[in-house]
Amino acid sequence: MQALSFDKKGNLSALTLIQRPIPIPGEGEVLVEVKAAGLNPSDVKNVLGFFPYTTLPRIPGRDFAGVVRQGPPEMIGKNVWGTGLGLGFTHDGTHAEYLVLPAGGCAALPSSLSFVQAAACGVPYTTAWDGIRRAKVGPGKTFLVIGANGAVGRAAIALGKALRARVVAAVRRPEQAVALEALGYETLLLGAPEKLGEQVTQKCGAFADAIFDTTGGWLPASVRAAANHGAICVIAPPGMGQLTVDFPVLDFYRRGLQLIGVNTLLHDTIACAKMLNEFAGFFESGALPPPPAPVETPLAKGLEAYRLVNEGFSGKVVFMNG
Repeated sequence: MQALSFDKKGNLSALTLIQRPIPIPGEGEVLVEVKAAGLNPSDVKNVLGFFPYTTLPRIPGRDFAGVVRQGPPEMIGKNVWGTGLGLGFTHDGTHAEYLVLPAGGCAALPSSLSFVQAAACGVPYTTAWDGIRRAKVGPGKTFLVIGANGAVGRAAIALGKALRARVVAAVRRPEQAVALEALGYETLLLGAPEKLGEQVTQKCGAFADAIFDTTGGWLPASVRAAANHGAICVIAPPGMGQLTVDFPVLDFYRRGLQLIGVNTLLHDTIACAKMLNEFAGFFESGALPPPPAPVETPLAKGLEAYRLVNEGFSGKVVFMNG
């Protein structure tokens, strides 16, 4: 089979296209023919050496959609999708034509999604879902998503809307707001951080019940924009270093807030499959639209794709096989 692989960290040029025998699943495992595999910024940072626990040589990649070819009889021939801890880090990942993982690490692919669409969902949607369910986003709640134009942000606003919350998509640039408004979302154009609370109350008539800061840089401002007993979800991508913030502890305490750190690398493929199953019905019912169309590319152009994402490409790239 073809696969992308790297045997040293620190430079994307270490990533090469290799030929390797198709892996053989063990007891309790499945062999998946990977039809499509998502490329995430964390995959790029993995090759660049931001994850010290990655073992080498390694096939990278966390997200996949494909067909079970070997494993329990009832699973053979089934369309599946998945993501999770280990893939691409301590176990060979999804940027290959075939993948071995635990049978429980596969979720049934919603019939409304193509392989490409499903492969674009894994990390962004499980990250968003993990925060949303812990923050108890739902009907009657105001849900503010900061950085709603990014992959996790887009997933968060879509999932929040599917859960019938009042979703407000906060972005930096007017053209981003216009694009999201065209999709039916309320938007808020971010200004000075110290003005966020005022902006939210002017927009919504009250503070936000839940806030998801997908940038890692709006935590102090979010404290001052959150309602009493509200929740703040935050992600801080590798490479940000030890970000120091002037945290308003007194405001946090007085409002009885909950701070939620969201890191899907804490969840293995089995846990992630459960998450995918939890919101798959929203795709099937149409309450959750497919993700924005990704850029499709073959594995043979893997290095170019990794470099594109490393240069700050804001869209989604998916590797296609066959």
